[in-house]
Order: sequence, then structure tokens, then C-alpha cells
Amino acid sequence: MTSRNEQDVEQRTMRKISWRLVPFVALMFFINFLDRTAISFAGPNGMSADLGLTALQFGLASGLFFIGYILLEVPSNLALHRFGARRWLARIMVSWGIVSLLFAWVSSVEGLYTLRVLLGIAEAGFFPGAILYLSSWVPAHQRSRILSLFYLAQPLTVVFGAPLAAALIEQHGLFGMAGWRVMFVGVSLPAIALGILALFWLVDRPQQAKWLNDEEKQWLTQALEAEHAAKSQAAHHSVRGIMRNGRVWTLCLIYFGFIYGLYALAFFLPTIIGGFQQQFGTTFNIMEKGAITGAPYLVAAVVMVFWSRDAARRGCKTWHIALPALVGGISVPLALYMDSPLATMLVIAVTASAIFAALPNFWTLPTQFLSGASAAAAIALINTLGNVAGFSAGYITGALHDATGAYTLPMLVVGGFMLLSALLMLWLNRQRSQPLPVTPFVQEH
Repeated sequence: MTSRNEQDVEQRTMRKISWRLVPFVALMFFINFLDRTAISFAGPNGMSADLGLTALQFGLASGLFFIGYILLEVPSNLALHRFGARRWLARIMVSWGIVSLLFAWVSSVEGLYTLRVLLGIAEAGFFPGAILYLSSWVPAHQRSRILSLFYLAQPLTVVFGAPLAAALIEQHGLFGMAGWRVMFVGVSLPAIALGILALFWLVDRPQQAKWLNDEEKQWLTQALEAEHAAKSQAAHHSVRGIMRNGRVWTLCLIYFGFIYGLYALAFFLPTIIGGFQQQFGTTFNIMEKGAITGAPYLVAAVVMVFWSRDAARRGCKTWHIALPALVGGISVPLALYMDSPLATMLVIAVTASAIFAALPNFWTLPTQFLSGASAAAAIALINTLGNVAGFSAGYITGALHDATGAYTLPMLVVGGFMLLSALLMLWLNRQRSQPLPVTPFVQEH
């Protein structure tokens, strides 16, 4: 195969993967994040009143999702390896759709807590499993572009999900249900349907893809096998040694700050918008609240695309991550001191843009000094501990609101964590020139 012909085959193959697999898996991620954060729309639109929830109880319910998710993330990925990504991702979607559907009939605080824990258990492993699945189809030099397209689904979930949730909540009385209960039915059924469809749409290996011709299958298989062989021959750090590595734990703390900010906004932004009437004397209907909630994330999606494109062109620099962390840390509490809903939402848009500008670039860091199984172990550890922030953000934000009667202190805490991420990123950059001690590679599972 000539070099020119090989380039043509690569372009055709990647184009087919980009159109066949990436949009479908991104749609799965869209529904995944929508179901996970649906409680944020339900809370201020009837659920908190119907169940008698305080801000602390609402925050605890929001965060309880992450307990089962964190504990079962690694076992879920091991099961994905054993049963295949196609079947396991489909299983995850169907099971979380069923659990999410049950929220439509929850009648007590205790039942809400139980279902949030079960939802985390059902969803455990989806995000790293989806990343692993797409990575197994894409050579390393194409991977960042493909994964950035996948990651775009997260901010777009709020852009389109918030108006969708609002439209469903407005169907109050449908099936004799309150509007927030109708919403849970409306966002849960697509997860079940898409999970069933995944069994027929996804394939585990390139050799099974009927939409690739023989030449494309051969090129992709050879490229992935050559990459795997090169990694198996490279030097590795002990997976056990990763647990004692200061740089990895620094990355955990940096990621914690971003995820804390992400979920504090996701869970409490609709509630903050609901307070505009008392704060500014401005009233919005449910659809307007949904559109206002989604607007900052639309800005964030655009900023993420251009910021990531700049990082790819220049090579990811420290400031591609540290600067958004700094901007986000300052803008989070600043939003509470604005004198109008428009000014408040503009500042929140800056915060959301900062978080999403940093996240895709952050994931280039572990592989800059780790490879193979050690990199996989580090990424799993960072993602698992980062998700602890998902629980912490909901619980701490709700507790501090109940204690102070306002969101000022909770948002100062969010800003503090993001500023810490910026400082740690700068510190980590100073450590890069120092060689990382090599320890014998020990394969662990």
C-alpha cells in the first residue's frame, strides 16, 4: 500500500468511525448526564416541596449518586472487558433507565436517597467504559480529536436537556402525575430504548464492522495492533507505585476542583435561577428557566471547541488548564454579587466556559509522564477520586446553604477549590523537569 493510498484509507476509516460510532456514543453520554442531573430540574419545580426536602437533603440526594458509582467503577470496567463493550454499555443504559424511571413514583426522602444510590450503581463505569470503547477504535494520534467530539455532549446536555426537562415539567397532570414526575418518565424511556438499540448498532471490534470494507478493516487492525505492541515493549512504572506517586495525586486534586465546580453548578444552578424572583423581583416561567439554565453551557460548548483547538495547534500548555481554573475560581462567587439576572448569567457563563475549557486538556496530562498500564491505573484513580467531588459538591453546598441561608459561602468554597486547581497546576509544571523514578513494571488487574 503506497503512503498516499494509506492516507486515503486512514481518512475514509476515521470519517466512517466519526459518523457511525462517535455520535451514537455521544448520544448515550447525553442521556447519561441528563438522567444523572435530572434531579436538579425536579427539585425547584415541585419535588422538593412535595417531598419536604431541605437544601441539605436535596444536596445529599444529589451527591449520593456517586457512592455506588465510585465503588463499582473499576469492577464495571472489568466486566466490560469480560463481556464486551457492546453488551456491557447496553446493559448499563437499560438498567439506569429503569432505575431513573422509578423516580416518577418516589414518595419519601428515604426512597429518594435509595434510588439515587441505585442510579449510581446502575451507571457505574459508563464514562470510562465509553472512553475505553472509543479509544479501542482510534489510533493514538487521532484519539484527542475523537474524544473531544465525545466530550462535547456534556455541555450540550444542559443546553438542550434543560429546555427538554422544562417542556416535560409543563406537562403537569399527564397520566395523573405532577410535572416533575412526568419529566422523569420522559428522560428515562430514551435510555432504555437506546440501550436496546446499542446491541444492534455497536460492534466490539473492527473485524465485525460491516460498514468498513476489507481494506479499511486491515488498516485499522494493523494500526491498533502495532500501537499495542509498541506499548507492551515500553518501560512502565509499577501500578502499585502509582498509588505512591505525588504527581498522580496532584492531578487527582486538580481534577477534584474542576469536578466540584461542574456539579455544584449542575445541581444548584436551576435553584439559583429560581431565586431570581425573590432577589431581583423577576419572574420566569418553566420554559424560560430551562432556556436560561442552558444558555451558559451553550457558550461553554463553543469556548471548549476553540480552546481545545488552540491547545491542539500549540501543544497543550500549562496555561491552557491553569488560566481557566483561575478565571473560574474568581467568577463563581462574583456571580452572586451581580445586580441583575442578565449580569449573573453572563458571569456564570464565564464559569461554565472555564470548567469545560480545562477538562479535555486536563486529560492529556497523565500520558505526558506515564504509559501503558501505569497510565490506565492513574487515569482510573484520577477519575474515581475526582467523582468524589460530585458527592461533596452536592452535600457541602446544601449544608452550607442551610447553615447560612444563602449561596454566598457555598460558591466561595467552589471558587476556592478551582483556585487551588490553578495553583497546583502551576506547581505541577515546575515538577515536570524532574525525572520520575522508574520502578519495575508489575501488571495488576
